[in-house]
Amino acid sequence: MLPVIALIGRPNVGKSTLFNRLTRSRDAIVADYPGLTRDRQYGFGKLGPVPYLVIDTGGVAGGEEGIDEITVDQSVRALKEADVAIVMVDGREGVTAADEHVVDLARRYAANSWLIVNKAEGLDQDIVSAEFHALGLGAPVAISAAHGDRVSALMDAVLADFAEQVDEDDAEDEKHALRIAIIGRPNVGKSTLANRLLGEDRLVVYDEPGTTRDSVAVPFDRNDRHYLLIDTAGIRRKGKVHETVEKFSIIKALQAIERAQVVIAVMDAREGITEQDVSLLGLVLERGRALLIVTNKWDGLSAEDRKHVRDELDRRLPFLDFAERITISALHGTAVGDLLPAVERAYAAATRDLSTTELTRELEAAVIAHPPPLVRGRRIRLRYAHQGGRNPPVIVIHGNQTERLPEAYRRYLINRFRKVFKLKGTPVRLSFKTSDNPFKGKRNKLTPRQQQRRRRMLKHVKK
Repeated sequence: MLPVIALIGRPNVGKSTLFNRLTRSRDAIVADYPGLTRDRQYGFGKLGPVPYLVIDTGGVAGGEEGIDEITVDQSVRALKEADVAIVMVDGREGVTAADEHVVDLARRYAANSWLIVNKAEGLDQDIVSAEFHALGLGAPVAISAAHGDRVSALMDAVLADFAEQVDEDDAEDEKHALRIAIIGRPNVGKSTLANRLLGEDRLVVYDEPGTTRDSVAVPFDRNDRHYLLIDTAGIRRKGKVHETVEKFSIIKALQAIERAQVVIAVMDAREGITEQDVSLLGLVLERGRALLIVTNKWDGLSAEDRKHVRDELDRRLPFLDFAERITISALHGTAVGDLLPAVERAYAAATRDLSTTELTRELEAAVIAHPPPLVRGRRIRLRYAHQGGRNPPVIVIHGNQTERLPEAYRRYLINRFRKVFKLKGTPVRLSFKTSDNPFKGKRNKLTPRQQQRRRRMLKHVKK
């Protein structure tokens, strides 16, 4: 399982800046204004040999009231979820009472903590870190999140203990199994669906080694095919589930998405689609996983309600038009038998081999049917295509001026490739390579006589 790192500190010490550097993104809003981050922000990262999940939290100063009190609660929950807490302080301002409060929270709730002195660019590491030893959280490490100074070395040290966590037997089992993750909000019917897929009398639950968050994986066989079902909620018998909070965790969902080959996203037909659903599905798309969208609790809905749900799916999830949609009733078993064949279709599409000849032929047909636009009076040329990766399929297209190709034309190509090569159920990614201009720089290599002749010809054309 991916290690989880939580960033915590008082306001404006650079947590969001470090989050963006660790995830190589700009997902966290960064500004010179304290208290900008309130909710927890989750992201995937890989700075060094070990991939990880990182959580950005709001600033904690102590004595919060109102909405700021909720921010502190979010930070505490992040500390409880994380394997490692990175406690950040400001090297230019020194130790404050708020820093002491944050360190106290880390001692109480974090499993393992590192003290990081940020904004240390241009300063002597030993001098800037000296006074922070008094916080009693181990030897401080001086970095600059804004400039990236010593951040890679920090992550190598933080992640050193996580490099060898995969059990060889588990890795061998997963190698031959199709890994399916079930994700969704609480009470949408994930556990009921899992029991239907497995069979109640065959429900075998075991805790996955190397995690303390009850992430549960269940192996099962169907039609001579080996599967590994990863349930983000923890598959428990109904009598053993007492708390709603036990049924859902963002961290579990993100880890399951990373581990899975196909994701089943479960929606509640009676509650509709929430921002949390859209955000979680956006992460599935970002990670390039094959996807199946399942709308549960379909039984008992009127024709009008069913139309409303379908319209909502079209409106809120246009970026997932590639995913197959299935309506079921997990409680009664209606259409549950259609899920595994749909999972197999999505996985087959995600891992399909695409011939260079066929890709290039289809690219040529697409260009003839709908030529690329002109850019500065010159036509964008797309010459040939080949496969650059699988799961998700990556199609590499070579040509000139490809960096100027409009987004609408890229979507046109993706939709055409998806239709022709039957890539339903998986995202398709295009990678463009611009060929070097063979005539670039030739003008300066003309002889004086050739240059004179060229000038005369241009003068004649202008007349």
